[in-house]
Amino acid sequence: MPFRKLAQLPKIHQILIATISALIVLLLLLPSPDNMAPADRKFEVGKAYPVAVNVETPQLLPAESTPLPSAPLTWKKHTIKSGESLAVVFDKVGLSPATLYRLVNADEGTRSLTNLRPGDTLKFGFDENNDLVQLIKPNTATDTLVITRTADSFISKEETKTVDTQLNFAKATITSSFWNAGDKAGLTANQIMEIAGIFGWDIDFALDIRGGDKFSVLFEEQFVEGESIGRGNILAATFTNLGQTFTAVRSEDGKYYDKNGNAMRKAFLRSPINFRYVSSNFNPRRLHPVTGRVKAHRGTDYVAPVGTPIWAAGDGIVMKSSYNKFNGNYVFIRHSSTYITKYLHMTKRKVKTGQRVKQGQTVGTLGGTGRVTGPHLHYEFLVNGVHKNPRTVKLPQAESLRGKQKTAFKKHADKRLNQLAQFSNLLAGTNSPLIINQG
Repeated sequence: MPFRKLAQLPKIHQILIATISALIVLLLLLPSPDNMAPADRKFEVGKAYPVAVNVETPQLLPAESTPLPSAPLTWKKHTIKSGESLAVVFDKVGLSPATLYRLVNADEGTRSLTNLRPGDTLKFGFDENNDLVQLIKPNTATDTLVITRTADSFISKEETKTVDTQLNFAKATITSSFWNAGDKAGLTANQIMEIAGIFGWDIDFALDIRGGDKFSVLFEEQFVEGESIGRGNILAATFTNLGQTFTAVRSEDGKYYDKNGNAMRKAFLRSPINFRYVSSNFNPRRLHPVTGRVKAHRGTDYVAPVGTPIWAAGDGIVMKSSYNKFNGNYVFIRHSSTYITKYLHMTKRKVKTGQRVKQGQTVGTLGGTGRVTGPHLHYEFLVNGVHKNPRTVKLPQAESLRGKQKTAFKKHADKRLNQLAQFSNLLAGTNSPLIINQG
């Protein structure tokens, strides 16, 4: 046996054989030269291999989107004058036609600058190299067009500021005129006219206003960044005239009703013209100014400049649009089987017989045609064929609220009128406006 022969060898030979065997085994266990080559030598071109990467490595993290610091811009402001084009404006602020071309053709917002109007304002922001960086154009009190330079062009965006709506209140007692009282109370011209329009079916603001009459009004005031930008809707108002108090509250549909849901608007205008004064009232025993005989004056004569528009007092159909030597140019309108209105002595007629008209539509212009002593409008109001004084006749109302709408509105009206009363108490004895935050 080999092991028996190995044992018969001298001791030194056995040790050498064992040592050599161990070396051979060790060499067999070592990797081949190919396996010991660097890892990149084993990758083949065009073949994908998975690679473990630590994404938290700082070099691989995305850079923060913090804008680079920039030098403050130098601003130039220009207000568009009549006849100025955008090209003229750019030339005046020192910008080239090439810059103008790139800007107006950048996007839809920049192209809107080609529609400038006199009074528009442009603000130009320049960098230290006198290059245009930003252009700002306020469109309204809340909306602004901002144009900013990019790497090789411009980009626009609309910026909108938040509008804060608060309640504002004013009251006044009339001493000289309604207009002066409203102006002293801090109301705008539009608000004064709107109040007259709201109560105009019940109060003749040209003839019925007296010293001691008073009114109060609750309305919206709009603010942007703490600055007032204008007045909003009138929400509620009261007007005391000749001892009688009228109330009006705005509904969600924008119409005005009294506290019980009855429409403030009537089916007829109290006066069909914006007149200066009444020269002759309704009088069944008046002496005729031309003939000198007693002849009933069955209407009201309104004096105003020649050419002043005359309005249809209500919806209806033109019965007659014609001319004769007594009435001059005249128009008769049938509003229903009950009501007829007549308009005499006009310079021109604007409607034809058989034509349907709407309340407030111009039917003619004031003049002095026919048998008259001077230019005026003679206006008649007939109920069931009987002449009535148009200044005092009870006018039929327009459609009022009913059912659930009426119930809901009365709750809304109570709230508004309570606010009106509370604010009025805070301003007792003054004619100054009071702003209340709705929040």
